[in-house]
Amino acid sequence: MSHRTRTISTILLAAGLTAALAAPAGAAPGGRSAVEPSNAGFAGLDGWTVTGDAAAAKAEPGGRTGDRLTHWSDAPYEVTTSQRLTGVGTGWWTASAWVKSGGLGASTLSLTCAGGTTGTVTLPQTLQDDAWVRVAVSAKSRGGDCELAVATSDDAGGAWASVDDVAVERGRVTRDVRGGDLSGLAKNEDHGATYADVDGTPGDPVEILADHGMNLGRLKVWVDPADGYNEVTHVVESAKRIQAAGMDVMVDFHYSDKWTDPGQQSVPAAWAGSGVEAMTDQLAAHTREVMTALVDAGVDVAYAQVGNEINPGMLWPYGQTWDVDPDDGVDGAQWDALAGFLTAGHDAVKAVSPSTQTILHLTNINDGIDGLTWWFDEVTARDVPFDLIGLSYYGYWHGSLADLQGAVSTLSARYDRDVMVVETAYPFTLEDDDPAYENVIATEDQLVDGYPATPEGQAAAFRAVQDTVAAAPGGRGLGVVYWEPAWTSVEGNGWDPADPASGNAWENQAMFDHDGRLLAPVAATLAG
Repeated sequence: MSHRTRTISTILLAAGLTAALAAPAGAAPGGRSAVEPSNAGFAGLDGWTVTGDAAAAKAEPGGRTGDRLTHWSDAPYEVTTSQRLTGVGTGWWTASAWVKSGGLGASTLSLTCAGGTTGTVTLPQTLQDDAWVRVAVSAKSRGGDCELAVATSDDAGGAWASVDDVAVERGRVTRDVRGGDLSGLAKNEDHGATYADVDGTPGDPVEILADHGMNLGRLKVWVDPADGYNEVTHVVESAKRIQAAGMDVMVDFHYSDKWTDPGQQSVPAAWAGSGVEAMTDQLAAHTREVMTALVDAGVDVAYAQVGNEINPGMLWPYGQTWDVDPDDGVDGAQWDALAGFLTAGHDAVKAVSPSTQTILHLTNINDGIDGLTWWFDEVTARDVPFDLIGLSYYGYWHGSLADLQGAVSTLSARYDRDVMVVETAYPFTLEDDDPAYENVIATEDQLVDGYPATPEGQAAAFRAVQDTVAAAPGGRGLGVVYWEPAWTSVEGNGWDPADPASGNAWENQAMFDHDGRLLAPVAATLAG
């Protein structure tokens, strides 16, 4: 599905309803919008069939809204709790459930329709906070019966799953955006990085990722960076390459000469001392310049971020949302100036490419939903135009999957916008590469509980984020962008554009290993 296409069935499906919708009197079975599973809340196991190690499945108190289904044994076991659904009409159907689990990849929810397809989703691990997360999976029916099943297979014993509030409804849930931020790739290759597919065949990393299912490439833009990368010329060349591989393009305007995030939102050197009015014009001109160069090069820009992780505002101190430096002569929040910056960026994007969707990007979900609604309430009160909400989510910093899902649902409902996670990552190892530079995530105690720093753990963590966003109640989670999957460690391409001797603290979170080979487990998570 392209970024411009959202079917009515997808939107209706993902509304997160848990009760059956009544069909009109006399309606044919194929016209029903929902099929209600028997005993969907697990008040006992009546209506369900247990196969395998039956003693490992039971209904017990402690569910999300009552009782729950639990799979567990302290010995190796396999068990499936399933139900046959009759009279399922033709077309796409989606099974959803609220779940908790522990045991990497041990438990799944599936929907299998006779003569049609099977859809399976792995239950995410919830050891981080033991909170319920909604999952959903789709299958296409040719009409007739479907089987809904929860299965657990545990070779060691101790894995567990809890399931409640199962529903089956018409429609299809999809992971529309499966992207990667490829900003560091051009410099990496210029400094000697090479790449190979899963089987070791050398190749273009953009094409390799696209062949495995990545469908969007994100590129940051700096104004006048010290190393000469991530400026308009390199961005255009990288965007052409991404588009040629069949992927959509996202442009991420930082409005700075270097990194911006909640700890730094510095003004480009060329704009310093301009004042708010002139700086607003400079921001608009820079945005138009980049967008025009892209469009003139034949690039169809699908998305453009107006700022990067701008909880504290941008262009400090002129567009700050709190007093970041009491001694800088600009006191307190400057919401009106920030609104002017954001509006100018949006309008400049649309003036060049009306179909491009603009994104406002925040982070720090771990601070609570109020920290996000506070920000959006201020900018929407000033009529700042934007199309989508972007979020950063790194599980080792930003709370649990339940926190993420709650943010997606709350923000989409409150501001009537779709939501995309535009940054996430997870380590496949804790080992440093050469040249050595201490990794951002370097020790076991920094990891998300239940997700080890292994290729399998990385893949499971990334897929869990994708599935959490896709199944968020409200149906407005568009997808997920992985941060710098190709930023492997090479001498000369470190974190500081002004210091060639700086190192890479993120190479253990790339999708390519220390030899430049694509990791098979995470590659599999990109398939549609």
